[in-house]
Amino acid sequence: MIRLAILAPPALLLFLLLAMDSRPSPPSPRELLSRMTIEEKVGQLVQEAPAQAAGRLSTEEKRRVREGRVGSFLNWQDPMGMAEAQRLARKESRLGIPLLFAFDILHGFRTIFPIPLALAATWNPPLVEEVAGLSAWEGRSAGIHWTFAPMLDVCRDPRWGRIAEGPGEDPFLASELASAWVRGFQGDDLASRDRLAACPKHFVAYGAGEGGRDYAAVDLSLGKLLEVYLPPFTAAVHAGAASVMTAFPSVNGLPVAANPFLLRTLLRQKLDFRGVVVSDWNAVGELLVHGVAADAEDAARLAMKAGVDVDMASGLFAAKLPGLVRAGKVPEALLDQAVERVLALKAKLGLWSSPAEPQVPPWVDPLPATSRGLALRAAREGIVLLRNQREILPLSPRVRSIAVIGPLADDRRNALGPWPGIGREEDVVTVLEGIRSRAPAATRVLFAPGCSADDPSTAGFAGAARLAESADIVVAVVGEQARMSGEAASRADLGLPGRQEELVRALVETGRPVVAILSSGRPLALPWIAEHVPAVLAAWFLGVESGNAVADILFGLSSPVGRLPVTIPRAVGQIPIYYGHTNTGRPPGSGRDVSGYIDLPETPLFPFGYGLAYTRFAYRDIQVAPAVIGHGQSVEASVLLANTGPRAGAETVQLYLRDPAASLTRPIAELKGFQRVFLEPGEERRVRFSLPSEALAFVGPDGELRKEAGDFELRIGPSAASGLSASFRLENQRLPTPSPRGTP
Repeated sequence: MIRLAILAPPALLLFLLLAMDSRPSPPSPRELLSRMTIEEKVGQLVQEAPAQAAGRLSTEEKRRVREGRVGSFLNWQDPMGMAEAQRLARKESRLGIPLLFAFDILHGFRTIFPIPLALAATWNPPLVEEVAGLSAWEGRSAGIHWTFAPMLDVCRDPRWGRIAEGPGEDPFLASELASAWVRGFQGDDLASRDRLAACPKHFVAYGAGEGGRDYAAVDLSLGKLLEVYLPPFTAAVHAGAASVMTAFPSVNGLPVAANPFLLRTLLRQKLDFRGVVVSDWNAVGELLVHGVAADAEDAARLAMKAGVDVDMASGLFAAKLPGLVRAGKVPEALLDQAVERVLALKAKLGLWSSPAEPQVPPWVDPLPATSRGLALRAAREGIVLLRNQREILPLSPRVRSIAVIGPLADDRRNALGPWPGIGREEDVVTVLEGIRSRAPAATRVLFAPGCSADDPSTAGFAGAARLAESADIVVAVVGEQARMSGEAASRADLGLPGRQEELVRALVETGRPVVAILSSGRPLALPWIAEHVPAVLAAWFLGVESGNAVADILFGLSSPVGRLPVTIPRAVGQIPIYYGHTNTGRPPGSGRDVSGYIDLPETPLFPFGYGLAYTRFAYRDIQVAPAVIGHGQSVEASVLLANTGPRAGAETVQLYLRDPAASLTRPIAELKGFQRVFLEPGEERRVRFSLPSEALAFVGPDGELRKEAGDFELRIGPSAASGLSASFRLENQRLPTPSPRGTP
């Protein structure tokens, strides 16, 4: 037959090749539904974690797969076991419906990138899209179809451990990153062998929990819900997100997994979301603990009617839904809608034509150079230079000895962050290793841990101080351990754990110049270090290329471009602190009896959007035109940006809006745009923004957008705390198009 094909005429050869490559078309979801029993329908809504995440299914689990009682698995890490389960589903179940395999790929699967908060610090959506795309390729090549990411919870309380997994405090920046994450994971075709179905989480307002405690109740106004916490999910849905995950907590008194207003009215109707809604882990079962469900049957009914399609891990859909449907307590039509959405997702992923056999991933060992290259670029761009007194950085090539001190300087495990996929510690380049590899040949690199990350002992202080005294410069690598951030890792104190700050003080007392590298999953409140340490870098948890990225910044092989995606407080007592707050009737600076603290300034330690470069930038000549616009028109704003320093560098130019008089109090600033601009020394460029009138609208108390005429202020600058301002006016009617000569 092969010989016949080779000898065949071109037209026949093409026909034979197409026939050989043809794959069976999946049955339509409706056709499958017509053949399914109630138990098989419910099975598609059941997601389980295998009893052995790194092994094969038990006899009982195999039975459920054969009977169509399981639709998806999560957190399975054994390709052989996954392939066997898929074979059972497709070859030995009655209808042959394939399984979905899901995994949380938050900032990498095998190649571990900087944590999402650090990726947000890049202010670089195209880079985030690249990271998500490579992560999707790695996950899909290992048999994963579905990632429970991105995490889009806006957070204004850094006590919450899961701030590490999110995009920071601002809805505009979060929305830009949300679209990039979804595009990177999903691409243009979910059936591609290098793409994953995205699952933005946690819908919605999980980051607003009381006291910064994980899983805590959320109580907030409709306006805050729609203007601050909803926009990133809106952006993700508009980008085509295939699924959405519910949040754990109650929002305004009702847990999300039982909240039809959030899941049906807001998500399905207002956002027109057509994909799959999955609960978070055991969220359906926890409706009993919340106190809104009387029993397990009630919990399953509430979740199904609220709009949950897939029950993750609680087992209550499997146990209770068939009976509820037969008793008429849950309409079968409602069940069918959920099942049809799950089947449609499986079809879009091409699961009926995917091989069931285990594949050998192309990235197993070692990590490809391309993967490491992207990880290095992301880690470099996520580092934020917070302080650089006397331009101590970049380090001079004349430095002959460097003392690297701190418990995280030679640490691999914590660099991976709190949710490291299947990353390996041995892949990590530590800060010590990075400095040794990047330092000039004549420079000695010395090392002492000084103390542990959380132990109360100071036994290593003396040795560390002696080492520091013998060096030209000290690099102190301190911060949190990875387990101190992430899920169920809220902190009441945002200082350095253990005796680390005392160690830094001891190093400063030696009189040697000190550079502090802060490794963490959240902003840390470190006012003493910010005042007394000459150079400070926020380095977060940067993944496998941590050390090389930090060393590249230290030695000037790469210039710092990171900007803060979240405000850094002076003390926990300032929380919540964020740039986009509203004024009171007695704002700070207006007299004696004002809103503030008697023992602390009201300003943050470092503002949102802040970050230094190895050069200086000057802003001048802001222009806004036209001075008056109508609805449906745009205002054009620009500023002259000059590099007035000695080095080439990049500035992230930020556009903020303020509505000083409206029917509701408005934030003192709202981010509406940003651009990264690279300038050579002495170079000057006009940076332009276009702001449409639609961006001036805000949410009224009825939940609807308001477009109010009036005066507005624009500010263009390097952070939420500084810049040049100009005004314009919005009129109710549409005005004639202005002359091009009025454009700056």
